[in-house]
Amino acid sequence: MANIKSQIKRVKTNNERTERNRAIKSELRTWIRKVRKAVEAGDAETAKSALVTASTKLDKAVTKGAIHANQAANKKSAMAKKVNTL
Repeated sequence: MANIKSQIKRVKTNNERTERNRAIKSELRTWIRKVRKAVEAGDAETAKSALVTASTKLDKAVTKGAIHANQAANKKSAMAKKVNTL
């Protein structure tokens, strides 16, 4: 553990950001899984509503800095392709 005041604060803020990012990414994986399962089940209505929610969550994750903008765009595009096949 650091014994310099600014480094103690940096360690603390890094841990807080890590926990926040972990929670955000976990929620993203959950919504992406819901879209995938709805597509596999052939349920177009559920897939579309889950896609809207997942897209919103991805955009929020980008604004919070949890993921890169291109990663969110790629995930949204892939999900939209799968939903549009229904």
